[in-house]
Amino acid sequence: MLTEVAEAVRLQEGPPGVRSVLRALRRLAPASTKDLSRATGLPVPIVAALGNELRRRGFVTTQRPSRLTEAGLDLVAQLGMDLILDATCTTCDGRELVIPDVLDEAVRRLRALMESGPAADMAIDQSHCTAETKVRRVLALLTAGALPGGSLLLIGDDDLVSLAVAVVGDVLGGPIVEQVTVVDISPEILDYIKKVSAGLGTRIETVQHDLRLPLPAELHEQHDVAMTDPPYTAEGARLFLSRAVEGLRPGPSHSIFFSFGGKSPDEMLEVQREIMGLGLVTNGFVRNFNEYEGSGILGGVGFFQHLLTTTSTAPSHAGEFSGPLYTGDKRTRQREYTCVACDARLRVGPGARWTSVAALREEGCPNCGKGPFRPGRLVPAEDPAPPAEQPPAPVQPLVQASVRVPVQAPVQQAAPTPAPAPAAPVGRAHGWRPPAEQDRAALAERARPYVTRQADERDLPAIGRFEAEIARVSFGEDAIDDPARWESRLGRAMEKSKEGMIVADGPGEEPVGWCWVSINQNAMTGDRYANFRSLAVSPVDNRSDVAELLLTAGLEFCLARGITEVVGRVHVGNVPMRTVYRKFGFDPTSLSMKLFLPEGEPEGDSAR
Repeated sequence: MLTEVAEAVRLQEGPPGVRSVLRALRRLAPASTKDLSRATGLPVPIVAALGNELRRRGFVTTQRPSRLTEAGLDLVAQLGMDLILDATCTTCDGRELVIPDVLDEAVRRLRALMESGPAADMAIDQSHCTAETKVRRVLALLTAGALPGGSLLLIGDDDLVSLAVAVVGDVLGGPIVEQVTVVDISPEILDYIKKVSAGLGTRIETVQHDLRLPLPAELHEQHDVAMTDPPYTAEGARLFLSRAVEGLRPGPSHSIFFSFGGKSPDEMLEVQREIMGLGLVTNGFVRNFNEYEGSGILGGVGFFQHLLTTTSTAPSHAGEFSGPLYTGDKRTRQREYTCVACDARLRVGPGARWTSVAALREEGCPNCGKGPFRPGRLVPAEDPAPPAEQPPAPVQPLVQASVRVPVQAPVQQAAPTPAPAPAAPVGRAHGWRPPAEQDRAALAERARPYVTRQADERDLPAIGRFEAEIARVSFGEDAIDDPARWESRLGRAMEKSKEGMIVADGPGEEPVGWCWVSINQNAMTGDRYANFRSLAVSPVDNRSDVAELLLTAGLEFCLARGITEVVGRVHVGNVPMRTVYRKFGFDPTSLSMKLFLPEGEPEGDSAR
């Protein structure tokens, strides 16, 4: 059975990898996929695929978070893994370092700096570590004796460790390093570091440089210690570590602190060979030391390795580097993801519309505008996509109805030039027109004191709470209902564009309503349409009037962009929202239906 499951998901770790998931389930249950990923070191999509295979065989419950069934518990006992004994330190959670109370202020300040700092660029494997991780990295430097004093070289610093060093020094009353040198390709990151560090008392030199090229000559052999969190490929590890070696003073026992994500044994062997090839030795290794905001495929964690130079240490890349460097450069297969909201199957990877699942999450499902997304099988990029990526019947924890309304500009005012759109079928009724002046005034009066405006960053906390509530209503126990995560996601979306993001608020108050309209394109026909991705109103006295105000603003946004078809979604049990939609002329076009079948194959049906 272990072999069959491993082969079904093409697991490089083989049967031992399946055993590790079963062992983690026995110890941690109930456990989320992310928890299991962190416990086993296997990527989240792999753990999810293993869970599905074990679930199909009746060893794991269908309910989430997951548990072992009775059959699963029997299996674990037969495999001799029934003993639960966890010796992980409950104080440091296995990270070997604890942030002292005196540095709580540093964590708070770094968290605030992250919120206003540059966004992560997933295309080059960026994923910002948490404020706590930044402080732990500084503590690791102090614990190893690399600081205080000396000079620190940071090979890439999208994690803003330079600012962490400066903030910790500021909190403790003085600089803890003579100089920090940051080498990074991003002018946004370097400008932010320069701006913030100006008043912190630590000398930080910033150098804009593409690390595919050798370090500038003036940085060679000038630093006492180095730190890097490279792209998560063997090539990325080798190149960034080689540049770190270039910048260190000659001789043994200089420290390099190296952060990296968990990989399969064969891939990690490649990385360790690169380390050995540079003449470096491992002095310390902590799994799950680094926590990231993102990096969901790795469970949001990575290891932290303390390397030392030897008399044999030398750079492996003295010249330019021109090969594949980032994860996306090396990816040769696509992965199918299924939208939990509507069951659409979507390809992610090289040659697909989305090169990463982060990009898919950012954009949302093209069919329903939502998510989250469940990982599925790997497929070669050259394989044809399935003929129907958009299923006829979405599946969700609660039944939903799709509603659709054509919109038409008023005759009495000039409308913007519309984008080309398919001709409407004969007999299609235009269900909504912008309100006349007196009707608009009456609606404004009913909605007082609330008015609509474009959303901006100050609204993110309230928007995060709205989205968390929408998720709870839509997905039940599978919901991502942490307002902070939604706030972060919408903040990244705002960085790209605030268009179609609308809030309703009163004077000096936080928003009581939120509407998000996106302009999408049908993947099959190429037609443009608008999607009401989110619509929520707090339980104020005139709630339905505020909802009308937001819907009106959203539909006028669509008209201004030449859109003639709008799609929304509402739970069939949400009568007040259905009433508002109907008032605006939305018509139901589909109803999702759900059926649970018994697990496993029926008896006597083995010869098919």
